[in-house]
Amino acid sequence: MYFYMPTKVYSERDCVKKYAHQWTALGQKALIVTGKSSEQNGARKDVTDALRENGTDFVIFDETEQNPSVELVMKVREIGLRENADFVIGIGGGSPMDAAKAAALMIAQADKDAEFLYEKGADDALPVVEVPTTCGTGSEVTPYAILTVHERHIKSSLPHKIYPVYALLDGKYLTGAKKEILVNTAVDALGHFIESYVNTNATPFSHMLCEYGMGVWNSNKKLLIGAGITPEECDSLLLASALAGMAIAHTGTALPHGLSYYLTYEKGIPHGKAVGYFLPGYLSEARPLMRKRVLALAGFPDMQYFTAFIHNLIGTMEPDEELITKAVRGLMSNEDKLRNVPYPVTEDMLYHICSMAQ
Repeated sequence: MYFYMPTKVYSERDCVKKYAHQWTALGQKALIVTGKSSEQNGARKDVTDALRENGTDFVIFDETEQNPSVELVMKVREIGLRENADFVIGIGGGSPMDAAKAAALMIAQADKDAEFLYEKGADDALPVVEVPTTCGTGSEVTPYAILTVHERHIKSSLPHKIYPVYALLDGKYLTGAKKEILVNTAVDALGHFIESYVNTNATPFSHMLCEYGMGVWNSNKKLLIGAGITPEECDSLLLASALAGMAIAHTGTALPHGLSYYLTYEKGIPHGKAVGYFLPGYLSEARPLMRKRVLALAGFPDMQYFTAFIHNLIGTMEPDEELITKAVRGLMSNEDKLRNVPYPVTEDMLYHICSMAQ
């Protein structure tokens, strides 16, 4: 058993500015990787104000796409090298936070080409600061970065481990988010909890994170089907997301995430929604006592209630026999995901998991 969590996490109102004297001291010039939404929710202004007040220069890349590609990361790398950036700040959801980590790796490996992203080798990267503005990815506390690989027509996690140095969690950045984004990202966090709990690599410490975190998630799940959300409730959802990220940092994810990548790449289905489709099927295959424990922690009386909740929340997957076959066959050859599953995986089982998503 082990527990390794090197990221310094601050979770409180205005933490970006309150602790700016710490994170702005990571370097002389920051490369900010973000999207347009960070300008609307105030996160970008908080970060740039803090940098200016502490005399730290910066350059902004704000064209991060959903499901960032290898090509985008290499574009950001060139900006970082040209601007002599010596640390990287990701602001947003999983896309800019993952892109920030990958760019930090490639700036530090200036003599490497894009193939290095998916080669085993040095994990040396520029220091990374993450400011999440959604409540699902947990990327601010994980070593993972997931990119779209167009050559292989799939999303895939880098083999390199890049933990952020600082994670700055402020729920106020969620208050103006669209309901759909809150729902999809919160479902992603639930997926992290379930896939971490029902996992070959689970330990008492990772279970501890899941057990407490699912309780936090459960206390907020009614908000996802209601209207309106308070700043305090946003804080709670963001905390649940970070706890789920800490859990998968120790265990990795499993079948729902592996299957979801095909839906996201081929159909453009948001990541959290795509993961959510497969959660009932994955949990249905777990040992009865394990399944009962997870349902209780997340606040569901039984599988029927859980399945109905997920379907009511995000809908069901459109039937697509060709895509499902591609996903099943692809996952059967994905040893990284299969080894995380604590029960034997067969093609028939995967087809059953997919059938429960429809």
